[in-house]
Amino acid sequence: MSEIAEASAGPSHHVPVIDRMMEMLFVLEQRPDGATIRDLVEALGVPRTTVYRILNTLEHHDVVRRSGEGPYRLGPRLLRLAARSFGDSNGYDLAAIAAPFLRSLSADTGEGSKISVVDGEGLLVVAAAPGAREYALTVVPGQRLPLHAGAAGKTLLAHLPKDKVERHLASELPRYTSRTITDPMRLKSELARIKRQGWAQDRGEYSPGIHAFAAPILDRNAAIVAALSVPFIAGAAADRMERLRVAVIETAKELSGALPTL
Repeated sequence: MSEIAEASAGPSHHVPVIDRMMEMLFVLEQRPDGATIRDLVEALGVPRTTVYRILNTLEHHDVVRRSGEGPYRLGPRLLRLAARSFGDSNGYDLAAIAAPFLRSLSADTGEGSKISVVDGEGLLVVAAAPGAREYALTVVPGQRLPLHAGAAGKTLLAHLPKDKVERHLASELPRYTSRTITDPMRLKSELARIKRQGWAQDRGEYSPGIHAFAAPILDRNAAIVAALSVPFIAGAAADRMERLRVAVIETAKELSGALPTL
């Protein structure tokens, strides 16, 4: 059979267990709070033993994860794969290009650093580097966060086309902490300021004890590609915060200049 014929082959050439596995992942994708074996049996209409065996295999590979006796959720390995795939969507490997910049930034600051992109109505972390400083926050690819709460999210949102910004402002803006901006007009003003000054700050908008600085990664046409950010534990001295802010802005500019021209 030719490669073209194989690519267009119908259901008779599918592997049933892989079909069941994909259906299971689709169900979990739609249930951020997770699903039990019983939920999956009812949703898919397949025997409990089949569901259990597939889940056991996926859990072994960290594609799904279960906390104690709770429901199953999508696992970190699947999220990392998704992040890597998204990072290639511009025609180049964003994660690979960003890696040395993140390593250098984290080595200089001692804090973890990350690259985030817009994914649907939120953001997806596609690359990260660990920090060596005591109490440095752990950041990993695959994390999903809201756009309106946090330095990276606000940076991305501020640089989106006007119609997309307006659509997001018209949607529900959940409150995560007392500092989360949920008023559309106030958020619109904040986004204008971020775009004008070229960086964003988070003072505990998504998590009370976590602050961050972020700056945009722009292509040669000044279009937003991603956001670079450094999260850190609240309580840092003013001079250290200023060093972090400057380091984030400078690294973002350097990374922007390293992006290939397509």
